[in-house]
Amino acid sequence: MADMADAPLVVQSDRTILLEVDNPLYPEARDALARFAELVKSPEHIHTYRLTPLSLWNAAAGGLDAATIIQVLADYSKYPLPANVVADIREYVGRYGKVKLVARGTGLRLVTADPGIAAEISNNKRIQPYIKERQDACTLAIDPWQRGPVKQALIKIGYPVEDLAGYVPGAPLPFSLRERTLNGETFSLRPYQAEAARVFYAGGSSRGGSGVIVLPCGAGKTVVGIAAMALCQCYTLILVTSVTAARQWLAEIRDKTDLPPEMLGEYTGEKKEIKPVTVATYQIITHRRRRNEDYPNFQLFNQQDWGLIIYDEVHLLPAPIFRITAELQARRRLGLTATLIREDGHEDDVFSLIGPKKYDLPWKQLEAQGWIAKATCYEVRLNLPPEMRLDYASAGERDKYRIAATNPVKEAVVENIIKRHEGEQVLVIGQYLEQLERLARRLGVPMITGQTSNRERERLYQAFREGTLKCLVVSKVANFAIDLPEASVAVQVSGAFGSRQEEAQRLGRILRPKKGGLPASFYTLVTRETVEQEFAVHRQLFLTEQGYRYVIIGPDLEQEGDKVYPLKTPTGSEPAVGAVIKQENLDGKVIDLMAWRQKAGR
Repeated sequence: MADMADAPLVVQSDRTILLEVDNPLYPEARDALARFAELVKSPEHIHTYRLTPLSLWNAAAGGLDAATIIQVLADYSKYPLPANVVADIREYVGRYGKVKLVARGTGLRLVTADPGIAAEISNNKRIQPYIKERQDACTLAIDPWQRGPVKQALIKIGYPVEDLAGYVPGAPLPFSLRERTLNGETFSLRPYQAEAARVFYAGGSSRGGSGVIVLPCGAGKTVVGIAAMALCQCYTLILVTSVTAARQWLAEIRDKTDLPPEMLGEYTGEKKEIKPVTVATYQIITHRRRRNEDYPNFQLFNQQDWGLIIYDEVHLLPAPIFRITAELQARRRLGLTATLIREDGHEDDVFSLIGPKKYDLPWKQLEAQGWIAKATCYEVRLNLPPEMRLDYASAGERDKYRIAATNPVKEAVVENIIKRHEGEQVLVIGQYLEQLERLARRLGVPMITGQTSNRERERLYQAFREGTLKCLVVSKVANFAIDLPEASVAVQVSGAFGSRQEEAQRLGRILRPKKGGLPASFYTLVTRETVEQEFAVHRQLFLTEQGYRYVIIGPDLEQEGDKVYPLKTPTGSEPAVGAVIKQENLDGKVIDLMAWRQKAGR
């Protein structure tokens, strides 16, 4: 960096990193940090990141070394890096691969070059049950069936294993990708899709074959999975979030490969087909009649000689799937997701059992290249009606959130937003069914919930794709794997508390590129001065990290001197609904959610 005073970062000794938002180097510094640090909070002028062991181990597994990470921080830092942070980066990055899991004969060995580490591991009570014997000062023999549990235990004590034990090939399944899809369109992998599959496969060596690909919604993660299948050429089991997702996977495989239909099977609550390529739902795999019995559908994992298992939306992997995955470490495993965030804190289990992050691209980079739609995010701030204030004040915490989330003022605003986007195709997404039912009646449009039959869902989705249906009200079942490329507007009326992953997935419903380059608009409606506003801060963290900013629409911004435009309800008589901020203030700077929150002292 030519002048350190102009640099955007301050690296602190507690491993937090402060990033100046208004600095000209902010975008490139943000993208660089996203490779090895986690965003903690993002108020007005300063965003806070944190270096964690897992963020550094994922970076190391993806090919970043300590010297590169340190150099990036030094290049963007206003001040010399604290010596302890430099030492910690070297220590944590150096720990990845310090213990390796290798195959020797018919058994597995934990191998390290440091006898002290071997001694520490062999004396640890978490790991002792899995060790068969200590063969020498640096080698521990383990049971092959304990490959997964050993890796889980080792990451808990700070030693993420580099698994080089290899994989069984699985039953062979030769096939090719089509050059033309079934409807005659030319098909080829996008450059980043081909690279992601190649990085995962790694030439079939033991250094590939397990890991997670992180790409934005709408970027074609399903196609990446199919490309990985084409490289592996083996029987494949694909686990997905819903029956709709299963059928979309099967449709994509038929469309983009020459696999005959009789080689493809659906394993759901409606069908139980086991074929060389089988797509199953997490729900059916984890179904059991009584809580104290085992999972009968776990037998699917042994029904075929699978060479590859694909976990779609891997950040949602149910806990029972972790258990069975621990027993499947000899099979290649590919996780697909838009975000590695798990609200339950089990990111280290994904790292250990599915594999580390192998490929990641910033959302804004793909937007700039035209692979996903340009999107503007809005937070619409609404007042709670005075007659509901007493109920809110006296409610418990969960009821407080429900009252705020189902604020009836939202219904008029949804109607107005739809009118503002007349001619576009709109998804109205929410958490509370009674609220959604009222909205569907008010708007005169269909509603899809978990109770809607799969046949009816497909009928409505198809009408939406064809443009005969312009608006759909959908519950959280629409968070994932709905292929509706025509949707350009999403209105989120309520959500799952502070879920960052849900916010990202809902934005993802409208990110597929549009004809004519039509931009996407994402509105999230929030009741001001309630717990819903507090949860909104957390929900938006991941998207903020990816470079999205929330334009505020709120009732009291005009008095702050910003350029505003009225956003009236259909009656025109409710100014409390708010005013729209233009995307710049009087100084020409973009207004974003976090900026207004700190300025207003909220």
